[in-house]
Amino acid sequence: MKDYIILLVRQVDIYPVTIALHPTIAMHPADNVAIVVTAGGLKAGDQVQKGLSTDALVLLNAIPQGHKVALVDIAAGQTVLRYNVKVGIAKVDIPAGSWVHERLLDMPAARDFQNLPMATAPQPALAPLTGYTFEGFRNPDGSVGTRNILAVTTTVQCVAGVVSLAVQKIKEELLPMYPNVDDVVGIEHTYGCGVAIDAPDAVIPIRTLRNISLNPNFGNEVFVISLGCEKLPPQRLLPPGSFTLVDDRAVTDGPDSICLQDDQHVGFMSMLQHIVAGAKPHLERLNARRRETVPASELVVGVQCGGSDAFSGVTANPIVGFAADLLVRAGATIMFSENTEVRDAVEQLTHRASTPEVAQSIVRELDWYDRYLERGQADRSANTTPGNKAGGLSNIVEKAMGSIVKSGSLPIQHVLSPGEKLKPSQKGLVFAATPASDFICGTLQLAAGMNVHVFTTGRGTPYGLQACPVVKVATRTDLAKRWHDLMDLNAGRVADGDISIEEGGWELFQLLLDVASGCKTWAEHWKLHNALVLFNPAPIT
Repeated sequence: MKDYIILLVRQVDIYPVTIALHPTIAMHPADNVAIVVTAGGLKAGDQVQKGLSTDALVLLNAIPQGHKVALVDIAAGQTVLRYNVKVGIAKVDIPAGSWVHERLLDMPAARDFQNLPMATAPQPALAPLTGYTFEGFRNPDGSVGTRNILAVTTTVQCVAGVVSLAVQKIKEELLPMYPNVDDVVGIEHTYGCGVAIDAPDAVIPIRTLRNISLNPNFGNEVFVISLGCEKLPPQRLLPPGSFTLVDDRAVTDGPDSICLQDDQHVGFMSMLQHIVAGAKPHLERLNARRRETVPASELVVGVQCGGSDAFSGVTANPIVGFAADLLVRAGATIMFSENTEVRDAVEQLTHRASTPEVAQSIVRELDWYDRYLERGQADRSANTTPGNKAGGLSNIVEKAMGSIVKSGSLPIQHVLSPGEKLKPSQKGLVFAATPASDFICGTLQLAAGMNVHVFTTGRGTPYGLQACPVVKVATRTDLAKRWHDLMDLNAGRVADGDISIEEGGWELFQLLLDVASGCKTWAEHWKLHNALVLFNPAPIT
């Protein structure tokens, strides 16, 4: 039976050999390429370890760190295997010891959706992990926040400048009086008007914005600023019955909102003063809350890649995958996403689905996204960035094989469409279908209910989210050392032979509990965060 990389990578701990050869890493005995480990790369004539064997191989070319070396002669038209998966087809003869890069390879065609293995993987019962807790904020709707933040929702981009200045004023004048409130966040975006608001796909940005406003880290406080003439008024964005308040106040006319076009606003300062005054009761209720001990099952962790390299699928993502299995065993919810970065692993996903219905939902989402890309005359190959290629990833197939590993090895229990919110019953491993864009993926995972984020990177990125703590995991020790005050965990120690994937997974598991309890990540320390970006496949008018 075919080896599935999800299982394979987690079972193999990778240590450089101790003989006087430069180490390389192969992911499977059948692989005919391996990646160079040495920081700074190697030069022609250097001797390297020949993959998983201890034989020596002389390099014919200089090869950068993370890039592939041919372990055997590969003839033109022959398959190039990494992870025991076809990641390319040689355009020319590639002698053993050569640098194997994207210009020498044709990309394999995408697997179609016919005759996939649907929920065929064994599903053994695993012992639950009990006794693990964190200090979180319980919300009236039953969710738990890891932060205690006041969110100021906007219905349209037109009010963003006013809200930005109002939030700054609230932070300067009010926030010091409410020490139990972590932050004030303006939920700004580019939607709300100039759009086909009733188009079929318009439901995606609307429910995304609605569900972000209801993220657990906002404590069920809903405060909305509108302009007054937009297509997405507060009552449509957050209709009565769509949210739970922090007390017994009835919701009859929609959310607590302020309209800038109301006659009462005479001049700009009156708008600012109204927003600042309107924030006070929300801050008072949030400030009355305290952290309390809650089980690890209340974690909702989103996992994502950004600035990936060839080490992503070797170090960081396997560590995240191991931690994901631990979290699922502890009763928590784990979301993985990025449609184009799992599309070439569709067979692995449907194989691991808990039921045929879940498998079919995976196919439905990936098929919808294929057709979305086709409308824009693009395909999955547009995903791979210059940085990915500089880091050793030849194409999206190779990138996907490393990306999928961060989902772990357990059955996929649920599937979410873009912008949907998790139901309380949807625990375990979840495929939240999103574009692979870092900012859009993070935005959609916030809408789904994420309260902690894990972000792996090989090339490096200062990515952060203001609404949710982001734990950044470096794939290489070189990156972790250079960006020592941006990376929260160094997974490069796996390639260095200093820790195993299992050890790294447990370390990340404990780090997530600490961060959920209030320990700041580096992004929080520096107040680094990216803008929220709504996914809007509907027309712009």
